[in-house]
Amino acid sequence: MLEKLRELRDLNGKLVLITAASSGLGKLVAYEMAMRGANVVLCARNLTALRKVADKCKEISQTNSYVVELDVSDPDAIDRQLSHILQDIGPVDVLINSAGFGIFEPFQNFEMDKAENMFRVNVLGLMYVTQRIAQQMIKSGRGHIFNIASVAGKIATPKSSIYSATKFAVIGFSNALRLELRPLGVQVTTVNPGPMDTNFFRRTPESSKYFDSVKFLALSPEKVAHQITNAVGYTRREINAPLYMEAIHRGYEWFPTLGDRLASSPLFNRK
Repeated sequence: MLEKLRELRDLNGKLVLITAASSGLGKLVAYEMAMRGANVVLCARNLTALRKVADKCKEISQTNSYVVELDVSDPDAIDRQLSHILQDIGPVDVLINSAGFGIFEPFQNFEMDKAENMFRVNVLGLMYVTQRIAQQMIKSGRGHIFNIASVAGKIATPKSSIYSATKFAVIGFSNALRLELRPLGVQVTTVNPGPMDTNFFRRTPESSKYFDSVKFLALSPEKVAHQITNAVGYTRREINAPLYMEAIHRGYEWFPTLGDRLASSPLFNRK
């Protein structure tokens, strides 16, 4: 089975499906994949922005770029659009589950309809897409799934209770799924980035204020996109960026009381 997975290291002509491809990390992954010769299926709600990304992908490498309107919070839309992709475009070799959003507010004031929506997008939508594409990958005997989680799924901090809960769920789901799918030729890699300089934190004034306070720690999303693309076809369990955040996570596991104190310190409590 690993031999078939290795075939994906040459992305030329392979089909890569990316959710939330209209902006942020998803967009940059699309550019990286196109640069390596992949045909990309770009999914998001914003068709105008998607078409611009598709045009740029074609400009980069003259590969095929497909635009599919998709709201991952809508199971019926997922079923309908993925059926279209698999029947009319072709089998997916690589899936990038990039859709997700965060709202950073104290839990006691958090509106639960927003919490439900965050779980529907960040967790359930990812699961719906993954299940359908994984079924096809199993039939093909190969595939690689990247689930974009977050360092917040390993290190929880104040005002990230709901967001961290969704990302803890993504990591737990991915860890179990990896064990199920690897014997079938499908690799699952979890991507856990820290804050990145994208529009992710521009959804609300509170999130923008938080990002401004930690901007000095922000990752280059281009670098993360490059790491994801380079991991295709390899049995890599996780991509953690920056590496010092993974070191902090390991220390947190060994010294949880100290970890709680640090997570509550001004450095991590700037939201």
